[in-house]
Amino acid sequence: MPLIGAYVFGVLTATQSRVNGELSSYLGNGIEAAAYSFSLGLVLSLAFLLLPKTREAVRGLPAALRRGELAWWQLLGGIVGGLFVGAQAVTVPMLGVAVFTVAVVAGQSANSIIVDRIGLGPAGRQPVTLRRVLSAALAFTAVMIAVSDRFGAASFSLLAVATCFLVGAGTSVQQAFNGRITRATGQPTPGTMLNFLTGTVVLLAIFAGTWVTGHHPSALGGAPWWAYLGGLVGVIFIVIAAWVVPIIGVLVFAVLSIAGQLSCALLLDVVAPTSGTSLGWHLVAGVGLAFVAVGLAAARRAA
Repeated sequence: MPLIGAYVFGVLTATQSRVNGELSSYLGNGIEAAAYSFSLGLVLSLAFLLLPKTREAVRGLPAALRRGELAWWQLLGGIVGGLFVGAQAVTVPMLGVAVFTVAVVAGQSANSIIVDRIGLGPAGRQPVTLRRVLSAALAFTAVMIAVSDRFGAASFSLLAVATCFLVGAGTSVQQAFNGRITRATGQPTPGTMLNFLTGTVVLLAIFAGTWVTGHHPSALGGAPWWAYLGGLVGVIFIVIAAWVVPIIGVLVFAVLSIAGQLSCALLLDVVAPTSGTSLGWHLVAGVGLAFVAVGLAAARRAA
């Protein structure tokens, strides 16, 4: 079940990208869409407090901090989650789900080397291997191939691709922190609630800034019903990640979840494309090379 859960996490991540991208297109403001999605996720995640085990685990957080099992800054992974959802909402309408996902995967693969080397995850320090370095290089190449046919196009933004790469790098840190919280408390739900709490605060602060500069909230009604489900999807996949990572480790989780992200992202761009989707052989080749990069990273022994 944990292995299936890791793959489902990837599928849900790609699905949330399409959902939040649709809401962003309707509202005309990606940060507003992200703030709505995360706020809904926060409300839903607080329902976990109805569970006795969750309340007990939350009460155990101060003790875990005092014992040194957790550092205070490891409770702030939700900041990355908020920025990730914000990037989703802003860039998916411009780039399509598959390009967004390939860029995120490249960032995740590259930064996982650093995350493992310094021991941010629950498994502690992991060695840097030649395979992992080659994997990161292939992942970066995959991004370049996926977007190579769009350089020079008026609608293409290299800054948007770079933003996706950076938030992808951040997700490896977020997953490592969530895994540590789960190990320290014995439950995945406290990390989920903390993610939505800190992420919501960050997104609402950013949205308040856009409000001050002249953008006022839009009416939420009118978009397709499924465009409002990003928060619910986010709650589900963050719980899955917090549950699975301590069981199967960051590496296996990353491999299976990225496989889910890539396959679902390409499918979504076929059956439900955005206005920014450009489905050609470059994109398919980029997704394929990203699969190769992830598979190479999964090899535990250096070549």
